[in-house]
Amino acid sequence: MFIEPNIRGERRGWIEVICGSMFSGKTEELIRRLKRVHIANLKVEIFKPAIDTRYDETNIVSHDTNAIMSTPIDNSQKILLMAQDVDVIGIDEAQFFDEELPNVCDELAYRGIRVIVAGLDMDYLGKPFGQMPFIMAKADYVTKLHAICVKCGHIANYSYRKIPNEDQVMLGATDVYEPRCRNCYNESES
Repeated sequence: MFIEPNIRGERRGWIEVICGSMFSGKTEELIRRLKRVHIANLKVEIFKPAIDTRYDETNIVSHDTNAIMSTPIDNSQKILLMAQDVDVIGIDEAQFFDEELPNVCDELAYRGIRVIVAGLDMDYLGKPFGQMPFIMAKADYVTKLHAICVKCGHIANYSYRKIPNEDQVMLGATDVYEPRCRNCYNESES
């Protein structure tokens, strides 16, 4: 997608959301889209939550170890301050950001910026996660990706937590989570 001026000569921005369970390829898809932005010679800024240091302190890194440089931040308002003279903003792990992120995304889109947001749509309990439902409601485009259930091989859209812990936020990878389909997820919860 390319940001074109409308008939009045102003740029039109929009919000794209990439969502799904753990191991569904959300970050991989975000990186793919952002690399295409680089190929188009558009100016981009990429952000991730400062608490996500699983694979790298600054880079966004997929489970397949593809990476792209980003800026870790602890407050979504900082995105507005750092989004000067850009065409595209990328945001990874949006579920970990504060309650202002949907408004920040809206403001960026009003400024004529393409905003690409990736994150978990549900937590390990199968409930809407963080600000993702609010961003999805405001989005112009939503892409829901699916993983493969490790129990039966069907499509998976749940992130099953293998370790007992009741905190909503618990960073981890295959050591802590596995993708499961609806049936296998519910069988394990019974």
